[in-house]
Amino acid sequence: MPRFSLLLFDLDGTLVDTAEDIAVALNATLAEAGFAPLPTERVIGYIGNGAARLIERALPAAMTAQVTLDALVARFKAHYAAHVCQRSRIYPGVGELLEHAAGAGLPLAVLTNKPGDLARALLAALGIGERFRHIIGDGDGFARKPAPDAVHWLCTQYQRPPSSALFVGDGIPDVQVARAAGCPVAAATWGYTARATLAAEEPTFLVDDPSAVEALLRE
Repeated sequence: MPRFSLLLFDLDGTLVDTAEDIAVALNATLAEAGFAPLPTERVIGYIGNGAARLIERALPAAMTAQVTLDALVARFKAHYAAHVCQRSRIYPGVGELLEHAAGAGLPLAVLTNKPGDLARALLAALGIGERFRHIIGDGDGFARKPAPDAVHWLCTQYQRPPSSALFVGDGIPDVQVARAAGCPVAAATWGYTARATLAAEEPTFLVDDPSAVEALLRE
């Protein structure tokens, strides 16, 4: 029997480097509201907990009570949807990992805190959307990570126990959702969270490139 029977992925910072496109949309939103733009390096630290949290983190602390967050989130989504895949790129080795996993007969799914419609549009634009049986994001009826609801639902759909589902993600919410759901987790150090920060969360595995995930699937 294979070691894992279901493979779940985070999106931003795990499958795809989306930081530049997110930063462009965020800065366009900030500019409309009269705020200064932020460098991409700083925006990277705000990615991973959904669009609303991204906006909250980007706003000057003294201004958060003086703006309508919902309106800014709506503007951000509009800017991002218009240019969802201008500079975003699949990480090296991810294509080979997906091909290997599919060849091994593993069902693949994405669970992201990015709005679900934008996640599906991005993966379709990159030509890998059809690799995944489900792409679940914010607004698709489940609580955001680290809530385990969507993981449990996916395991039920595929009739796989959580203990046999490997979650691959680069963020703290990914480690936390896997732990809450009872899944092993491969913390991806090539993404947006520092290796030491991920290691401190004590994930099941710490992987430095997609080929290391392939090796886990072969064991």
